[in-house]
Amino acid sequence: MVAHLLRLRLSLFANNFKRSPWQVVGLVVGLLYGGIMAVVLLGGLIALRFAPLDIARPAVVLGGALVLIGALVVPLLMGSDDDLDPRRFALFGIPLDRLVRGLFLAGLVAIPSVVLALAGIAQIVTWSRDPLALALAIPVAALVPLAWVLGARLTTSIASLFLSTRRAREWTGIIALLLVLMVSPVFVLLGQVDWSEDGADVVSLLASIAGWTPFGAVWAAPADAAAGLVGPALLKLLIGLAYVALLWFGWRAMVARMLSAPDHEGAAKEYSGLGWFDRMPGTPTGVIAARSFVYWLRDPRYRASLLVLPIVPIVMIVPLAVSGVSTEVLALIPVPMIALFLGWSLHDDVAFDSTAFWMHVASNVTGRADRFGRLVPALTIGLPVVLLGSVVSAWVHGDWSVLGSILGVSLFTLLWGLGLSSVMSAAFPYPVVRPGDNPFTQPQSGGGLTALLQSLTFLGTLVAAVPVIVLAALGLFLDPGWHVAALIVGAVLGGASLVGGVVWGARIFERRAPELLAFTIKHD
Repeated sequence: MVAHLLRLRLSLFANNFKRSPWQVVGLVVGLLYGGIMAVVLLGGLIALRFAPLDIARPAVVLGGALVLIGALVVPLLMGSDDDLDPRRFALFGIPLDRLVRGLFLAGLVAIPSVVLALAGIAQIVTWSRDPLALALAIPVAALVPLAWVLGARLTTSIASLFLSTRRAREWTGIIALLLVLMVSPVFVLLGQVDWSEDGADVVSLLASIAGWTPFGAVWAAPADAAAGLVGPALLKLLIGLAYVALLWFGWRAMVARMLSAPDHEGAAKEYSGLGWFDRMPGTPTGVIAARSFVYWLRDPRYRASLLVLPIVPIVMIVPLAVSGVSTEVLALIPVPMIALFLGWSLHDDVAFDSTAFWMHVASNVTGRADRFGRLVPALTIGLPVVLLGSVVSAWVHGDWSVLGSILGVSLFTLLWGLGLSSVMSAAFPYPVVRPGDNPFTQPQSGGGLTALLQSLTFLGTLVAAVPVIVLAALGLFLDPGWHVAALIVGAVLGGASLVGGVVWGARIFERRAPELLAFTIKHD
């Protein structure tokens, strides 16, 4: 049976060369690219045999740890079509252990597995400088491809079984974005390092940390032996063995789960009543507000924006904190930034309706009902965030007199941004991700126009906020009485701009309703 699975795997690979000519060309180019990368990798590992230990050790440990992390993460985030999905063998009555062994050996017949196997052999050359390191590098050569194949098989099975639904993929994309945003400050911190002076120490520290993780331990065992650290080297080899064993039993359990329950279905939900349509007034504005609430809570495109809002200030604050900006100053940034992005987020709201926009045109909804109804969720979220967040920021700042300026700047950026968005979404819609698609894909058209409109809307709010920001600065550096002026001016001008934007946008909406309908249908 194992031999049959291996022949099946090779047949599937060979059949790739029977596709259309352009697909074959793409496959050949991919193979050539992979071959070049493999040669570079192997040449680098062999060259490290003659490099100083303080260079070879971090290079092997950090690079190897990233490879094994990628084996786990990439299938979860990007998904993967598994030619040898265990569910395809559910009806053949193959014993579990025999099937697991066969699928595992078939998984070794793949280009990445071959490259990792060659890398494992090459690292034997890297650590041939020391007898004990050489002795430990030999089992590592076997553990490396095993860890890669088992990790990839495990997460591919998890993605295939539990992340196959559209909603699961949407949440996976959102979580991936949040992780990228949360990790980005780490790269900012690394960018602050003086690599000419402290670079070697930072890399060595990162390698030491990675060496105690399951991903780097297997690579670090011979490296530690070469450094004379016999005890840690043996312990890390045991960690590597335990990691491979854990992956084996985890994947075996996944195969058993997939054979017994081939299809994974989401739990059915029962709903009663009309939800937000029951809670909002029975007016055109109320109905549109209720539909907007549903969008904000259930549409992944809106959820992604909401989840990103609290992350953006963190990404901005970390570099400033590293550069020495005081906590008192940093406390003034988060709330206005959240208000700025929340107001800006609706500047293309009509395009997100897609073909559902026909209901607005067919029912002859007034422009004011459409414009204001779309703003209700943003106001419901934004106003409490501004009020409570400003109080917290003033408390962290340590001077309650700045509360007026924080409120004034935040209210203005939120209200002005929503007013400007009411105009822009009716006057200049541009293509966006279609409903049901991954919220992080890019539409086929739009290009430079999209970037231009996004930039103009964002910069327009920043420029308009300059007078309020100036008043806030006067309160910080001259007289605290200016904080009250910043609050009054920000609230009054922000409220006036919101009303003016809704009225102006309503007129544009009523005049261009047929054109907007044609736009949404064209770009669906």
